[in-house]
Amino acid sequence: MGRNKRLAYNTATSLMHQAAAIICGFILPRLIMHSFGSEVNGLVNSVTQFLAVISFLELGVGSVVQSSLYKPLAEGDRSSVSGIIASANRFFRLLALILAVYIGFLVAFYPKFIHSASPFSFLYVAGLILAMSISSFAQYYFGVVDRLLLLADQKGYVSYIAQTVTLCLSTVVCVILIKAGAGIQTVKLTGSLIYLLRPIYLRLYVNRHYRIDRKIKYVGEPIKQKWNGVAQHVAAVVLDNTDTLVLTVFSTLSNVSIYSVYYLVISGVKTLFTSMTGGIQALLGELWAKQELDELKKTFSWAEWLIHTGAVLIFGCTSSLISPFVAVYTKGIHDADYHVPLFAFLITLANSMHSLRLPYSIMILAGGHYKQTQSNYIIAAVMNLAISVLAVRSFGLIGVAIGTLAAMIFQTIWMAHYVSGTFLKRSVKEFVKHLLTDAVCFAAAYGITSLLHMKSISYFSWIVLAFENAAIWLCVIAAVNLAAYPAFMKEIAGISKRRIKNVLRAVMKK
Repeated sequence: MGRNKRLAYNTATSLMHQAAAIICGFILPRLIMHSFGSEVNGLVNSVTQFLAVISFLELGVGSVVQSSLYKPLAEGDRSSVSGIIASANRFFRLLALILAVYIGFLVAFYPKFIHSASPFSFLYVAGLILAMSISSFAQYYFGVVDRLLLLADQKGYVSYIAQTVTLCLSTVVCVILIKAGAGIQTVKLTGSLIYLLRPIYLRLYVNRHYRIDRKIKYVGEPIKQKWNGVAQHVAAVVLDNTDTLVLTVFSTLSNVSIYSVYYLVISGVKTLFTSMTGGIQALLGELWAKQELDELKKTFSWAEWLIHTGAVLIFGCTSSLISPFVAVYTKGIHDADYHVPLFAFLITLANSMHSLRLPYSIMILAGGHYKQTQSNYIIAAVMNLAISVLAVRSFGLIGVAIGTLAAMIFQTIWMAHYVSGTFLKRSVKEFVKHLLTDAVCFAAAYGITSLLHMKSISYFSWIVLAFENAAIWLCVIAAVNLAAYPAFMKEIAGISKRRIKNVLRAVMKK
């Protein structure tokens, strides 16, 4: 299978998975809030983030493993691939044991920590933690290495399909249980058990399609930069988990629930957008490993423009539509105030910057430049944590959004400068041009769409508003990019025209 076909498969299945994740992700929290209340929803999200902290101990090794596999896979070096897999397996099994200890720590101390601020008993919270931890343990014990191998070999579609199936199955079963009156612990335990099917399937697939010697004896460390991805990973964990953890410690579970509802939208949009770039890292990694520099620059330029343009369109629409959507989504829920438009705008803007940095982050990971870029990640992580802690007491939800936004702006600019000088050997003016184009599009379209309003608090009114907003954002972005990047727009128009002709010809033949 050729590069383009693999890229298409990976992109399509990744989009399918993320679409399913967004839909399923909206179903359960709504049911939990209605059936158990906002505080239980806040508790579930808080426990989720505390369990996610264990990935902190992964120390970026997963990304380094994937980068290390590009060259031996491209060269068909099975011995080197086996050595990397064997080394990675040893590390992640150790991590699984640490996870077991960490879960025990959470069970013992987390219920006591939140007891004074919540009505939940020790056994209630401890049971929830245990129920939710099973899938995390299985992932680190024997699932993550197989997934990394498939991603590095541009076969991510195998993993995405497995994720989609288990996600949909888990959601359906959990909805049935909630409707039947089951407790939250039973619901989460059942979901965790269903997720166990995914790593089992991946192991069977890898064993069948790859000749991997998992017990190979290797000399030296086959993963050359095993500990150089630490800063990148720490920053990613801090940026993804800081807000909920800070709110849990310095605020209330109700605020955690409010944050989780808005972030449910943002996370869905971000992961859906990120999924479109799922196959690009492996492709850039292969081009860099083979030093096909002309093709690398051409591919990167296209990826950079598409990501910037797509991010402005997707997150621009989100900034206009997120508050109206939350109003509809939380209609009838009165135990917390979910109307916080300034927070909605800031958290959307922060995550749009996260997406704008994607082409540069992808290139750094694809090139394996972990040690060279770690200072940037450390500064961003410290900045986000420090500003969030300082601002949350005075500004609450808005404070944590400010911390995330500041860190994302710094990191995006730093990464763009590094990639421009190190990999592409070009002026940073290219990035500045992209940023100015993004800003003009955002300011113009947001100013126009801010004049639009829903006629009623209903999904139908929101859908009408969404179509109106999308049309305005699309027209503004197309007009600005036609002036700023006519060559890209002309190429896009040509590709679209050819595909329409091909479809029409196929229809005519039938």
